[in-house]
Amino acid sequence: MTSTSLPATTELDPALLGRLTGLMDEGAEIWNRFDHEVRQHHWHPFVAADYDRVLRALLPLRAPGLRFLEWGSATGIITIMADLLGFEAYGIELDAALVDTARGLADKYGSKARFAAGSFLPAGYVWRAADGDVRRGTIGQGISAYRELGLPLDEFDLVYGYPWTGEEPMMRDLMRAYGRPGARLIVHGGSEGVRIYTNGRPES
Repeated sequence: MTSTSLPATTELDPALLGRLTGLMDEGAEIWNRFDHEVRQHHWHPFVAADYDRVLRALLPLRAPGLRFLEWGSATGIITIMADLLGFEAYGIELDAALVDTARGLADKYGSKARFAAGSFLPAGYVWRAADGDVRRGTIGQGISAYRELGLPLDEFDLVYGYPWTGEEPMMRDLMRAYGRPGARLIVHGGSEGVRIYTNGRPES
């Protein structure tokens, strides 16, 4: 990953762009250390997203009063980015140590983003694929984090996820079952880059 290369014609003011660039650069540095110090010795599911690409996807979605949730927020870079862009931003992460890192970064960058440790799956959710497979595709299990957030899934306008292979259908089903009608699901990863779904249908 590299620092943001948004064109000079972006609607972001220079001060905000500078904060976002610093945040993304620090996120890349943290990821590189984590990969060297942790993932080279013990497998861990945290893989950093392409922050610049996600930023570009979020820019046209901004509107007053929108509430944003990141599933698997890791070090919190994208959730904090969403907060700095004006969203009311929340992140859920299974690894409590990464949640601590995210909260520290939020403090450093003057962000009001909130984070909860636990699973992004609501209590009682049951996934069943078209072939009958009930394996969720998620890695790791934990207590649902929505109670700690104080908000259920249907209170969010935008939900962002960076799925593992095979996990995206479950995310889409989760939004269908628990999300608010009209809420957007932003999915990142794979050769298709960032994809946005509303009511289960891809946006053009």
